[in-house]
Formats: sequence, C-alpha cells, structure tokens
Amino acid sequence: MIVSMKKVSLVVLNRYKEKSLNSLRKLGLVHLETLEGSSEELSRVRALYDRLSTAKTSIHDLKLPKNYKSTGKKSAVVENLDRDAILSAYEEKGKISEGLKKALLQAEEILALQEAKKEIGEDIQLARKELDRLAAWGGVNPQDFAYLEEKGIGLTMYEIPSAALKKIPDETSILQVNADKNATRFLLLQFAGEEKAELPPEAFKIALGEESTQSLEKELAEKNKALLLIQNDLYEALQYLPNLSEEMQNLSKTIEFENIYAAMPQDEGLDAVETAVLQSENRALTWITGFIPTEDIEALRNFAQKEKIALIITEPKEEDEVPTKLKNNKVVSLIYPVTDFLGTVPGYREYDISGWFLLFFSIFFGMIFGDGGYGILLVLTGLGLILHSKIKGKKIEPMIILVALLGLSTVVWGTLTCTWFGLEVSQIPAWLVNLSWEPISNANPNEELLKQNIKIFCFALALVQLSIAHLKGVFANIKSLKFLGELGSLILLWGVFYVVLNIVVDKERFAFDAVLFGGYEAMPIVLSAIGIGFAMSFIFSNYEGNILGSIMASVKDIISVLLGVVNVFSDIVSYIRLWAVALAGSAIAATINTMAGPALGSALMFLGILLLIFGHGLNMVLNVLSVLVHGVRLNTLEFTGHLGMSWSGHSYEPFSE
Repeated sequence: MIVSMKKVSLVVLNRYKEKSLNSLRKLGLVHLETLEGSSEELSRVRALYDRLSTAKTSIHDLKLPKNYKSTGKKSAVVENLDRDAILSAYEEKGKISEGLKKALLQAEEILALQEAKKEIGEDIQLARKELDRLAAWGGVNPQDFAYLEEKGIGLTMYEIPSAALKKIPDETSILQVNADKNATRFLLLQFAGEEKAELPPEAFKIALGEESTQSLEKELAEKNKALLLIQNDLYEALQYLPNLSEEMQNLSKTIEFENIYAAMPQDEGLDAVETAVLQSENRALTWITGFIPTEDIEALRNFAQKEKIALIITEPKEEDEVPTKLKNNKVVSLIYPVTDFLGTVPGYREYDISGWFLLFFSIFFGMIFGDGGYGILLVLTGLGLILHSKIKGKKIEPMIILVALLGLSTVVWGTLTCTWFGLEVSQIPAWLVNLSWEPISNANPNEELLKQNIKIFCFALALVQLSIAHLKGVFANIKSLKFLGELGSLILLWGVFYVVLNIVVDKERFAFDAVLFGGYEAMPIVLSAIGIGFAMSFIFSNYEGNILGSIMASVKDIISVLLGVVNVFSDIVSYIRLWAVALAGSAIAATINTMAGPALGSALMFLGILLLIFGHGLNMVLNVLSVLVHGVRLNTLEFTGHLGMSWSGHSYEPFSE
C-alpha cells in the first residue's frame, strides 16, 4: 500500500538554524521539499565534490593488465607534486577533514597524471609524425644545412614524381638522394650569388624541421619511457577509488545540508529595516517544509518539543508533490528489485500495484521462458544462493527468493505445456507427459486446437488483468458517478474480448451467431456490451460533479475517445506476445538439440555437450531480455494504462545522515 503522508512545516529562530537542521537530519523522518540554495560554502563544497568526481571518472574504466606487477618507480609527475601547496590552496577557502585531505591529494595526483599523459601523448604523436615525414630521407639535421649555408653552399630538399625528373634542366645542379617507382628525392645545390634555379612545377619542396631526426628519436624514446611510468602510476592509483567514493558520499551529504541551509527562507514580507532589527535582536525566523508518514507524526511532535521547534501539520494539497512510500508484506516486496531496476514509482494519489505486478509478472515470466527444464535450473540457482547466504550468515536478498519463485512459475508452465529443454514429446518420460494439461500441452495431437487454446489462454489472461484494473477504478470512485465510467469500460472490455476471439482465434468456434446465455446469440450480447459500455464510459469517465460537463469533455476529446475502443482491442491482442515469444524460444531450444544431437553419440560428444550448454545458456539470456521487454510492458503499459496510472511519483527519501 501507499503510506499516508502529512505535510509539515518546522519554524525556528534563524540563529538555531544549523543546530536544528543537524538534529532533523539525525531524526531521519522528514522528506524535504525540493530546494535550490546558493552560498559561498555550498559552491565550495560542490567544487570539492566535482574535483573528486572528475578524478574518479578519469580512471573508473581503467583495467589492470593481466600479470601486472608494480615497478616501484614513480614518474616525475608524482615525485614533483607539491602536496603542501595543494592543501594550502584548499584550506585557504575553508576547513577540510583529514579524510578529505587525503582524497583531494589523491585526486590531484590522478588529474596531474592524466594531464601529463595527454601532453606527452601529443608530443609523441608530433614526433612520430615528423619522423614519418622525413623517414625516406634518412638522417636529417637542420644544423648541417645551416652550417653549409654559412659557407655559401645552399642545399634544399625536394621531391618530384619519378616520371617528371627529366623535366629538370640539365644546368640545374641536383644531388639525387634516393628514388622509388613513385617519387625521387633530391637536393637542390646552389652557391651563394647564383640566380634562383628553375624547377618544374611537379617538384615539391620538403621543409626542414626544427630538430634533427636523431634528436627526435631520442626524445621519442624518453617520452615513451615517461609515458610508461605515468601509466603505471595510474594503475597504482586504482587503489584510491574506494577512498574517493567514500569522501564523495560524505560530500554529497554535506552538499544536501548546505543546499537546504542556504535555501531556507527568512521572515518573508518584511522590509530591510524590519529584517535588520529582528536579526540584531536574534528574533529572525526561518522555516522548512516537507512530508512525513502519518505513522511517524508522534515521533516528530516529540522531536519538535524537545528541540523547541514550532511545528505545523496539514493534509497535503492537490498541487503538492508528495513523495511515495510503499509498505507491503515480505511476499509482495519481492517485486521491489524489479520496480527499482525499472525506476517506476507510482504517484502518491495513484495505485500501489506491487501485489498484482508480482502475480502477473510471475505468470508472464513462466510463459515467456516456457520451459520446465529452464525453470528447474532457476529454482536450483535460487535455492543454491539461499543456502550460500545461510551458510555465510548473510541476509537473504529478495532478488534471490524472486529468482526461485520465477523459476517455480516456469516449472509449472513447462509442466502444463509438456516443454522440457526443447525436447520432442516422444523423448519426454511418460509420467511427465501425463502431468501436462492436454488443452495447452504439446502432447495434444490436434496442433490447430492447441494453438487456439493457447491464444485463448493469453486473451483470457488479458481479460482478467485488465478487468482487475477497471474494478479497482470502480471501487476507487464508488462515491462518485465516475465509477459508472469505469464500469462502462469494464463492460466494453468484455464485449471486445469476444470480438478478439472471433477475429484472432476462430470465426467458427466463436461465431457471432453462436448461442451464449439464455438462448441469446453472441451478436446482440456483444454489440450491447460494446454499445452500453461505450455510452457509460463516454458520459461518466470525465465526471467531476456535473454530467453535462463530463459529456462535453468527452465530446472535445472525441478522437481519443473513439481511438480508446480500438486501443482496448489492441491491448487484448497484445497479450499474444506471451505465446509468440515463448514459441521463438522453444524453436531455438529445439534447433540447439538438433545441432548437438549427432555429436552426442560420437567421438565429438564433448563438443556436443559444450554446444548444448552454450546454446541453452544463450537462449536463457535471450528469454531474460524478452521478459524485460514484453513481460514488463504488459504490467507497466497495458495494465497501468487501464488503471489510468502515469508512474508520476518520486520515492520517499527522508533527510538523514
């Protein structure tokens, strides 16, 4: 159920604001309204958090190489890091704890290493690019060229397509360095005072670098060595991650506190003089607003009396963003790992469907997995994890019990349908075949009837779940004529259900001229249900105290109202995905058995067993993905859509240490 909440406001003297906030945080019961504060201290703490976060993120995905061993040598970056100066700079802005000091030094070390790694990497890239550019020329030293220039001998490097070499005039002095089929490299020789030599346009001048190739090679070797030491230091820095995470968590709590502290209002409506007078007399007031479970109100009253805080308790208004706190028994709470993973939280004024979610999710899971053999593996996995937790003296996590429950659901469905590891019915022991339910069992000799029965089961499941949604709506609005709108939607749903059976399952088996109840044919019953249901829904669905207003609201939204009838049809048909997805998984399992079968009776038995393990394991993973896509969808879209839910809530998160 969704726990009832009260809106509370706590008023204190401004001079006791910090003390009161600390006490409120220790109490840990009040979910505070969203506040956005601004102060120098808040900015300072956020900057510290961001610094740690940046450092942590920069090495978070770094993985230690296999057989990594520390060299024991530190890079110049680590050795030259001025730790005293770093701490002094931080301490000038405010107090920091010893644990935070350590984390900040670790963060600065990481960031300095990353910056140095980036700079050295760029230097290495430039050096390699320059060496690659001059690679075909052998060793090149700009100083040699400069020395000859001083002696009146000018040498310039050129490259020309080999086919164009003959275009160079005979009187032009060149020294050929080397050539290949594409290009020829040569030095143009000119003495001081000579006119500039003419070269064909195909000749391309090669610019001298600032350093010799020998110097670049030496620099490259040194840079690579430095980069290796930096990389080793980053590997060593991975041990800082736990401490960084811990201090970030502490800072996040401080940020929360400082944000609230800075955002708390003071004596609104007073002018500057009145505010100054109150502050000078230590009579200025401040307050904070939030929400608390009704069951904890007495604890808050006692707290307020002890701390001398004025307390105002009211019922939440319609426009208030009230947090949602769910409270269920241990069985229903098993679904929480799934809803937490999905991040779905019902609004405070919506329904808590945890129990229904667990029930139908278990059914959907069993149908989609569809194989009793897979179910046994899941049950054994769950029981094994439970036993392991018991032996270790650890708490048994709800997720572990949920795995066992879902496995049990799969075993039940696999038993009813006679589906075991994708085996043919002829390969399954007779006693297992006898446990199956013939209408939906693979042992049913009439394949066409089997398909129809499974479709009917899927659609009947849709009818039950969606009917529950509208019945909840009926009872929720029983004190208003709006309940007639929900009742109309329920009647419409049942009428459309027969139409689905006629169109999708079998026109003859569910013919419109078939006799149903009291000698009446299906057609008038179905049309009456659809017509009456639509009319009731049209008239009362938007009822807010005025029938005419409700009708006009439906008229204004007539297109959506008409499409709603089509949506009822598509929502029911949507449940056929349970059979279709299971059918695909069953086909994959059978294919794996077919592929591995020949190998099991030969020398390749080991490969056949590996294929079975890998293939069925992969199929189970695909089934899990199918459950997340299809099984979850039917609960969070089709079912909740008929409930009118939008999952607009946010979790109850009390201000606490």
